[in-house]
Amino acid sequence: MLTSLILSACGSDEESTKAEEDVNVDASEETTEEVEKTKEEVVETTSAANASGDISDLIKYMEEETEGTAKVLYENTEPQVHKMEGVTVSLDNYTLVELKDFHTDFSIPFNDQTNGGVIVAQYTVKNELDKDMYYTPFFYLSFTGAQKAYNNYRDLLPLEDQLSEKLSPSNDYLLKAGESVTGYYTYPFGQDDLQAALNVSTTAVEVPAALAVKDDFGSAIGKKGQFTLSLNTAGADKVKSNEAFYKDKATVADMGEKKMLKEQSGIGKSEALGDVTVTLDGYQFTEFTPNEVEAPRFESFKTGIVLLTVKFNLDNKGADAIGLSSISSKLTVNDGTQYMLGEGMLLNYSYDDLIAAGESGELLQIYTLDKEQYEKIWKNKSFEVEVGPIRNQDAKDISKGKTAVFSF
Repeated sequence: MLTSLILSACGSDEESTKAEEDVNVDASEETTEEVEKTKEEVVETTSAANASGDISDLIKYMEEETEGTAKVLYENTEPQVHKMEGVTVSLDNYTLVELKDFHTDFSIPFNDQTNGGVIVAQYTVKNELDKDMYYTPFFYLSFTGAQKAYNNYRDLLPLEDQLSEKLSPSNDYLLKAGESVTGYYTYPFGQDDLQAALNVSTTAVEVPAALAVKDDFGSAIGKKGQFTLSLNTAGADKVKSNEAFYKDKATVADMGEKKMLKEQSGIGKSEALGDVTVTLDGYQFTEFTPNEVEAPRFESFKTGIVLLTVKFNLDNKGADAIGLSSISSKLTVNDGTQYMLGEGMLLNYSYDDLIAAGESGELLQIYTLDKEQYEKIWKNKSFEVEVGPIRNQDAKDISKGKTAVFSF
């Protein structure tokens, strides 16, 4: 009986102890969850606080480093995103800062002037692929009439905040699968260049493509892109109005002002050229006024300019990639009595702009029309566009000389 009592007591103590341990474990788990949740909330709150305070802190740092005086002229917090088959590059925000009376040690990137301005831009590169990739963050900036392309100046901000330090030769520009990196870029302008940029009111940033293999430009992931940065209210209005226009070079490079005269979309007429189906999607007639820089290129048009931009969709079922810069076209007007060739110099295509085998993509063609003839003769008559032959990246004919003809 004594033995039974002892065993019973021991069992009761063990059960009591186990129950207490279970309660403690549950309480510990709840406490841990609460702590982790609190930590997450703190991190989110801290990140939000840092995000809102970063620009002002960076501007203060810039003033101290240069011994200059900074003033915010314009800022934009609306993100722009460029997607490249699993790799995303975004311009998160940017601020145009006037920087005056800074030390002469910093004058070289400001064209040897000690007054000017700086665009501080925040970029994010995100690798959403299940494999590593390489990204060189050379975001060159230019504007109409610029004498050079502008790039990051590393002495204006802390190195640890700069994108060019986070993706650099020291880490082979490597961005591992699932990772993203955010950093800043600074574009310095001397006073004269700043004023020229403000007069144009917008600038453009080139977005390079990612690479699947280090230093192998043949392994590009997706296509290069472009961000447009307005520098004032006039620039913002221009960017908004340009959204309605096809992205030919006159629009993308901000070569002047467009005014819509007539447009049609969703036409859907198709013709097959070998293994490629060409579909006429739409067209835009726009009255075009070139800016001061571009005006000399259009000096032969004495009575005004009308641009006709035609949009095609190409469905490539062939074995070769289509080279968009290699395709030509012809426009026939005035009931077939006059014709003109497409203006390749007004298209925004380069050697690397391709539609890969098995994929579809857009092709634009553009024509420069005399405004007086358009208004008095052409606009009420039919237009005929002949596009082709289809060519590959090396300009080799892959549609056996055949062309597609569309009337509208």
